[in-house]
Amino acid sequence: ALEPKVFNIEIPVSDITQLVAFAKKNAITLTIVGPEAPLAAGIVDTFTQEGLTCFGPTQAAAQLESSKAFCKNFLKNHHLPTAQFAVFRDKEKALAYLKKHTFPIVIKASGLAAGKGVVIAKTLEEAENTVCAMLTQGSFGTAGKEIVIEEFLEGEELSFIVLTDGKTILPLASAQDHKKRDAGDLGPNTGGMGAYSPAPLLTPALEKTILDTIIKPTIDGLRDQGIPYIGFLYAGLMITPSGRPSILEFNCRLGDPETQPLLMRLQSPLETLCLYAAKQKLSALPPLKWDPRAALCIVMAANGYPDHYEKEQPLTALMNYSHTIDTKVFHAGTKLSDGKILSCGGRVLTVCALGDSLREAKKTASAEVEKLACTTLFYRTDIGDRGILASVVA
Repeated sequence: ALEPKVFNIEIPVSDITQLVAFAKKNAITLTIVGPEAPLAAGIVDTFTQEGLTCFGPTQAAAQLESSKAFCKNFLKNHHLPTAQFAVFRDKEKALAYLKKHTFPIVIKASGLAAGKGVVIAKTLEEAENTVCAMLTQGSFGTAGKEIVIEEFLEGEELSFIVLTDGKTILPLASAQDHKKRDAGDLGPNTGGMGAYSPAPLLTPALEKTILDTIIKPTIDGLRDQGIPYIGFLYAGLMITPSGRPSILEFNCRLGDPETQPLLMRLQSPLETLCLYAAKQKLSALPPLKWDPRAALCIVMAANGYPDHYEKEQPLTALMNYSHTIDTKVFHAGTKLSDGKILSCGGRVLTVCALGDSLREAKKTASAEVEKLACTTLFYRTDIGDRGILASVVA
């Protein structure tokens, strides 16, 4: 935390007991949960039981993200659009299933895997190796003890995020991210290598379709099961060539890296939105206000990410860096040690910029990335190109 009025605390996000104690001691009136792990561990439930206001879904509602098996079965039971799938814990049954299907095929660790538990297998051999790695070799730990195998969908991915108090639904501005590690959407899946907002792919007609056929039925379906959903709901969608949206995944929080360009554009006070949602009073708020300009971010990741990557690397360029009113560097995998900023994660920095167009936002963000470039970090150079092309065609 290097900005005014902001400081870090030495409490792990998994230590809910200590977080409750800190919130009580410091009279914290609102806690906003960012990561998925504490949501899955029930931090909102615990804070609520202690009389503390905590914004986010309950442990039961967070199963939409923490268990892909729960999510897919929920979608199936409520007749919501998603790829055909099957859930397995037994390796032999999973391998037999693979032999009956065509490729490519998608294999997912059911549990939380930091956005990296998805493999698109192009051949039977690759699929078999992936199943064995997850179910018997523990490649994703306990997250991969149960897997989901589903059909591969063609199309273009879209991130659709809403804020809800369980009844009122406020869609955020559109955004689109880049999951693949390498330029040209190649390489392994990651937590995201960059994003931009707005996304030309989302038309008013498509937004209405997503709200009517995906978001509202999901929140209503959970409520009918006795699971009210309060928080951000992120729908990772595939827009098929026919223009129909299909659900790839849900995140029970703001998506990363979509959050960064969205918050660059958001002009309504975030804390007010979250507080009103937590108290189930969203209907009393005026419409959200957005900067009409575009925003784009580029992730700078550690060499080797998303597999084995370098840590403890000095980020000397950051020490003398200062952002402008239209740019910002978000820290992700960094730490301060003896007055020096070091890398400590896979995705290390996210460089974000505003611009009068996606092209201008990318130009500015790319220039800021160059100032911070070093031999221990890499990044994609084609973030936003698809959106820029779509804007020109439109």
